Amino acid sequence: MTMILTPTAEHDVAAHDGLWISPVDAERVTGWTLKPEGMCRADLCVPLPASALAPNEIDLEAFWTKLGGPVIASDRRDVWALGAPPEERNAALEGLEAPDFTLPDVDGVPRSLSQLRGRKVFLATWASW
Repeated sequence: MTMILTPTAEHDVAAHDGLWISPVDAERVTGWTLKPEGMCRADLCVPLPASALAPNEIDLEAFWTKLGGPVIASDRRDVWALGAPPEERNAALEGLEAPDFTLPDVDGVPRSLSQLRGRKVFLATWASW
C-alpha cells in the first residue's frame, strides 16, 4: 500500500510505478472524478494527456502536477504528499492577518504593525546562524 498525504487527510491506496492508481482512489484522494473530458470537479474539467491514462488507471502525479500542485515522494516511494495548488494556497492566505508587534524603525522610533494596516509592508529578517 501507498500512503498519500493531502492538506486535509491521509489515504492508503494501491499504487504502482510511481502514483498510478484507480480512478476510484483518485476521486477519494483528490475530489476530482474521471470523465471522458478529463478529471472533473463540479463544472471544471482538466483534460489529461494520453500518457497519464491507462485502462482503469490514472497517473495521479501527472494530474496533480498539471493542476500546479506540488508533489513529493519518500525515497522508497511508499509515501507521497500532494500540496495544495497555488490558487487554493492564495485563497487560504488572503483572509489571514498577521499578529501585531512593535519594533523600532531605522531611526529607533517604535512602530507597530497595526499602524500600517491597509498598506504594503516589507519585513526583512536576519539571523546569525
